[in-house]
Amino acid sequence: MSDKIKLRVTRRTDFGKGAARQARRAGMIPAVVYGHGVDPIHLLLPARETTLAVRNPNALLTVVTEAGEEHMVLPKDIQRHPLKQTVEHLDLIEVRRGEKVVVDVPVEVEGEVSTEVDTTYVLDYPTVPLEAEATHLPESVTISIEGRGPGEHVYATDVQLPAGTVLQLEDEIVIATVSEVVEQDLGDTSTQEEQAAEGEETEGAEGEDSGEAEGSED
Repeated sequence: MSDKIKLRVTRRTDFGKGAARQARRAGMIPAVVYGHGVDPIHLLLPARETTLAVRNPNALLTVVTEAGEEHMVLPKDIQRHPLKQTVEHLDLIEVRRGEKVVVDVPVEVEGEVSTEVDTTYVLDYPTVPLEAEATHLPESVTISIEGRGPGEHVYATDVQLPAGTVLQLEDEIVIATVSEVVEQDLGDTSTQEEQAAEGEETEGAEGEDSGEAEGSED
């Protein structure tokens, strides 16, 4: 991953919820840049280009202000509308070339589990924290479940890491678990229906016997 994504941005001068709503109506997304001990920088980013860029939550961006200032940043927090899922606000962290950062990256699964029995797997960690150089962030890491049977685990030590990266998890952490598929026995539906019908017939017969007994007393 490189810093090829450049966004032309403007400095934000109006603040508050009303100003933020107005900016969104104008096709801009409010954002704040943090990092390196400097004061936060408040920006407005173009909504369409930014939304496309942050489909990858670890997208490395270069934001360019009206004055020509460039800041290389990573999304730290992406706030989305709860229903529309549109991007409403971004917290960005400034990074430098050669700087190490920790990001969460998706786990991709390769291979097939054992076919001796009906087997499946559960991915306990869909993403894992990874330390990498800011301008060379991997899009994913890989684990293999090839030939694994029920009761076997894939541990953090089994994660296949790109060169220059360090997994930020203890070795004994379970990334994925392989287990046997257990089919739920719902029973024979026809038998259950027959038993229910027999029960209704028994209740009806008891009612008739009761009625005959009452009639004979009269």
